Amino acid sequence: MSNRTFIDRYVLPVALKIAGQKHVLSVRDGIILNMPFMLIGSFFLIFAYLPIPAWGHLMADLFGDTWRNKLLYPVRATYDIMALISSFGIAYRLAEKYRTLDPLTSGAMALVAFVMTIPQQTLFAPVEGAPTQLVTGVLPISLIGSQGLFVAIVIALLSTEIYRFVHNRNLVIKMPEGVPPAVAKSFLALVPGFCVLAVVLMLRLAVEASPFGDINNLIATVIGLPMHHVGGTLPGMIFSVLLIGILWTLGLHGDAIVLVFIQPVWLSNMSENLEAFQHNQPIPHIFTQQFYDLWIAPGGTGALLGLVIFMLIRSRSRQMKQLGKIAAPAALFNISEPLVFGIPLVMNPYLFLPFILTPVVLVIVSWAAMSTGLVAPPAGIALPFTTPIFVSGYLATGGHISGTVLQVVNLTISLVIYYPFFRVWDRLKFREEEASLQQAKVVSGEAVTP
Repeated sequence: MSNRTFIDRYVLPVALKIAGQKHVLSVRDGIILNMPFMLIGSFFLIFAYLPIPAWGHLMADLFGDTWRNKLLYPVRATYDIMALISSFGIAYRLAEKYRTLDPLTSGAMALVAFVMTIPQQTLFAPVEGAPTQLVTGVLPISLIGSQGLFVAIVIALLSTEIYRFVHNRNLVIKMPEGVPPAVAKSFLALVPGFCVLAVVLMLRLAVEASPFGDINNLIATVIGLPMHHVGGTLPGMIFSVLLIGILWTLGLHGDAIVLVFIQPVWLSNMSENLEAFQHNQPIPHIFTQQFYDLWIAPGGTGALLGLVIFMLIRSRSRQMKQLGKIAAPAALFNISEPLVFGIPLVMNPYLFLPFILTPVVLVIVSWAAMSTGLVAPPAGIALPFTTPIFVSGYLATGGHISGTVLQVVNLTISLVIYYPFFRVWDRLKFREEEASLQQAKVVSGEAVTP
């Protein structure tokens, strides 16, 4: 059996099934709902910690010594409610995919159910160094932010499935015709909403009677810790980028399939890094969303910026040079699809090896540089993945030039790895073009011969 037959028969069906799975897609799309707000928060964060001493003195003179705390209000309003937004977004997207459910109602149910899982108490110290006191009737900010993300995912999926189960059995209160649609929908949600909250309440009471104490601690232990061991370690990161590359070469969107499982870990790590950065503490994590976007994927998945550079300046093939011109603007902003499907890289035996190998090498090099202290790790600033190389490395590390230096090194590594494979592919395309041109000349000569 050929490799292509094996892939078509056994690998592709499984990969396609995962890629189209409703719950996987809903988690991905629901978490993405946070992205615009986190980017807005990061904008204020950059100005709050702009690494220019004169800037700090100017702001203090204009707005007082507490100017930074005030500038961080949007940061806390975006980063610190990540789980709340995700619980609504995931349930909304899942209800959309079922088509028979009202997405807005599903999102609201999930949000209420998620809040019900949170112990409404926290420890508070009136002044620094004073004994902590238990304060009740409050939502701990940590549990509605990144620490509560795993709980939000589980509860959003669970509440929507309960809603669907009750709705599909027609266990709802239907209002007569003529009642405004908004009112009718609110009554339709009564019985499913009651069932959702009843199940979550029983779950919470059962967990409170266990050694875990609360649902957040249970899910963080059962799901969060294994995920952190996978996504927060070097072997886990290597496995992730390997799988992403393999799926892309099969024609599937590897990022969309793999990152849905690993992204909650990266977002949680990013939030913890941000907190440490704001308190001038050592950055605890290397592997975050920015680590992957800005250091491992220059030019998009597969670190294709190096390949684009060769296509622009070293191609003999007219097709490759023209494609390089078309793909260059997108690659500059870390978008790889024009090149992946333009060459194409899918099922391409000449280029699949560097496409898969380069990110693995970059992960190892970047991890070594950051873990040894040569390069500052990402500070939790949520730059968009489209931020151009060199600028992004400086900003994402909180103003350390070492972040840019590592991007230069990584781009150089990608150039070295891609070059021999590019030469072979370019030579092949050049020969095909020359053969086609010669054939066209022969045909044209035959056409004009009397």
